[in-house]
Amino acid sequence: MTVNELEVFVEIHGDPGTLKADGFDDCIVGIDSKQRLVYDIDKIVGSLAQDMDYEDALEFFYYNIEGAYMGEHTPVFIHTP
Repeated sequence: MTVNELEVFVEIHGDPGTLKADGFDDCIVGIDSKQRLVYDIDKIVGSLAQDMDYEDALEFFYYNIEGAYMGEHTPVFIHTP
């Protein structure tokens, strides 16, 4: 998803408080009923693993990304089939 496509997507389906995880636009799989962006965990970890080993990427994701609660509009992270 390009930056422009993401902006249009959030404008249509989100609200002004919708937050995103910077640098992972290509890992977005949707938006939930509370206007939170939904990300694919495996895609994020795969992206991180390009710059570090897989175990470090997992740890970084769970501690620094998923663990960063930023209020009611904090993005949602899921595993997809």
